Amino acid sequence: MKEILVEGRFLSEAYHNALMALHTNGEVISCNDWDQKQKEVSMTMVVAEPLSEPMVSKLYIGGFRELQQYVMEVLDGILDFKIGEDTCWEYTYHDRMVNFPIRNGNINQVEFVVNELRRSTDSRRAVINIRDNGVDPFNPNPACLQNMQFFIRGEKLHCKVLMRSNDATKATFMNAFAFIMLQKKIADALGVGVGTYTHRANSFHCYEKDFPLLQQYIDGIKESGGDLEAVTYEYEGFFKDIMEESIPEIEAAVNAIRDGSNS
Repeated sequence: MKEILVEGRFLSEAYHNALMALHTNGEVISCNDWDQKQKEVSMTMVVAEPLSEPMVSKLYIGGFRELQQYVMEVLDGILDFKIGEDTCWEYTYHDRMVNFPIRNGNINQVEFVVNELRRSTDSRRAVINIRDNGVDPFNPNPACLQNMQFFIRGEKLHCKVLMRSNDATKATFMNAFAFIMLQKKIADALGVGVGTYTHRANSFHCYEKDFPLLQQYIDGIKESGGDLEAVTYEYEGFFKDIMEESIPEIEAAVNAIRDGSNS
């Protein structure tokens, strides 16, 4: 597998560089589990200033409502109630983060990270583990996120994320955006700045059915000619506002799902 490293000052730049690298360097191989081919590399994407603008890429399949809902799923666990024997949900990232099973009960790993970095600002132990080997080896859809590690260096909180698998066109941007929001939440709790964000995907891929979508993204990047307004949005002062305006609608939809599942 080809190893690719891309960098960007802000998230949208790094993500666009990752898409370009996959398009140029990706190897087309079989993906028998999903009965199609895929284009794949191993990708490390480094964002130097995760909160710098323009943060939001126009080149992802969702919109402001989908991005807001995903952030709420990861940070607030708004869909954790769907986990259970009567659903196909074995986990959510949020539940694994704050309710991970251990020998004597459960652990809130976000709280652990905060407390560990308060204990020692140079700690290398501030890890959130997502993979559960009691569940994931037997699940046809195991967690893609494996772990997150946090470091305080230079009075800033740096975040390192490992994905076993990452859908470049349909998941990566939303994943990275939400994980950066978690990074900011932890940094705020610790009273430090936000440092680098590193997103490692051992399999950074695009499925054959989405090859046209990847090509559409690549064409958009090339045709923009470096015009950031053509392919990005400012988060603060624009996209954040319309994302937050969608919260009541999201909450109403989630409540309807919850009420339906309880009826």
